[in-house]
Amino acid sequence: MPPGIGSAGWKFTDGSGEPIHPHAVSQTFERIARRAQVRVIRLHDLRHTHGTLLSLKAGVPVKVVSERLGHSSPAFTMTVYQHVLPGMQADAAATFGKVVFGE
Repeated sequence: MPPGIGSAGWKFTDGSGEPIHPHAVSQTFERIARRAQVRVIRLHDLRHTHGTLLSLKAGVPVKVVSERLGHSSPAFTMTVYQHVLPGMQADAAATFGKVVFGE
């Protein structure tokens, strides 16, 4: 296994496996977002966006999303990420109409 991967359970390490301070990772993420001229959000918010879009918008099974996020159970993931995104109620109604009326 390459140095830094899986070392002592750290998520972000340098080339020799030493931990990188979380603030340094957040600052780097913010610089990248500014250079890309996209809306700057907290790095942790990117995790929430990832979970929400996978589970709600893309229809990825909640068990898969839960595993990707490292949650203890799919029930926890559903509690955190199953809030309604704009347009989802209309999408659900349209899907129901197709199922019932074949439209």
